Amino acid sequence: MEVRPLHPLFAAELLGADLAKEPDSGLIRTVEDAMARYAVLVIRDQGHVGDEEHIRFSRAFGPLELPPDLGFRNGTRKRRFAAELYDASNLDVEGNIAAADSLNRRYAKGNEQFHTDSSFNDLPTKWSLLFGHIVTPERGETEFVDTRIGYERLPQEMKDRIEGLKAEHNVWRSREKTGFSDVDALKSAIKAVVQPLVRTSASGRKALYIGSHADHIVGMPIEEGRALLEELVERSTQPDMIYAHKWRQGDLVIWDNRCTMHRATMFDYLKHKRDLRRTTINEYGPERAANDKPAHAAA
Repeated sequence: MEVRPLHPLFAAELLGADLAKEPDSGLIRTVEDAMARYAVLVIRDQGHVGDEEHIRFSRAFGPLELPPDLGFRNGTRKRRFAAELYDASNLDVEGNIAAADSLNRRYAKGNEQFHTDSSFNDLPTKWSLLFGHIVTPERGETEFVDTRIGYERLPQEMKDRIEGLKAEHNVWRSREKTGFSDVDALKSAIKAVVQPLVRTSASGRKALYIGSHADHIVGMPIEEGRALLEELVERSTQPDMIYAHKWRQGDLVIWDNRCTMHRATMFDYLKHKRDLRRTTINEYGPERAANDKPAHAAA
């Protein structure tokens, strides 16, 4: 296996791995080490791998965060794939391109902002692992930034200002920004959580924990806190800090949600099929969805 950098600041690709096989200690160690160093890792040439192997590989690094039921399936029990996987496609349950005004499509517009997956969850998210089954022939890149670099580039006075601050994260804040109107269902399904604004990554480097799910700074006037969050995102997403991943079929892209942000970019949604499926893993805890009642809160 060979790990090669993809960007001057972060991100790498892993060549020579075969995820159709049971992950052994060598592969697990190689991936963990590469993720701690690069924060984004692309495992190439996995077109022969299916959902079962994708899920098995993910569980080698932590318990799965299960997708919550947000009521978008309109009561149907039909799925295109396993319930452990998030759908990042433009397809309906029949595998056809979904209508532009479908609920899933309107919800997914929020992913076009820089964000950190599941920062609104009460369990600590570790990584996301997104698999490209069908990729677009043009456009549709996923853009990544490393918030360790964003933190390290801050002037000292800004580092001092944000030390010890906390932000409230919720999923409806990011959706409201893109005009999603069904926010009441989100508010009842997934509660807001408070997260530190600065956290320590697996590498030991400090990182900003920000993105479009971050609503406001706790204890700070709403608009002042939002202005601070927007400034931190802007500082962390300068052009030279962005790795734009051009998808190939069979790519598995892993990113560390504790020290990165990412966003989807536009493609011809109504012309080209795209089928991307994601697992997300937590640092610890049981496998459950974000809106399942935690064991310690059981009635």
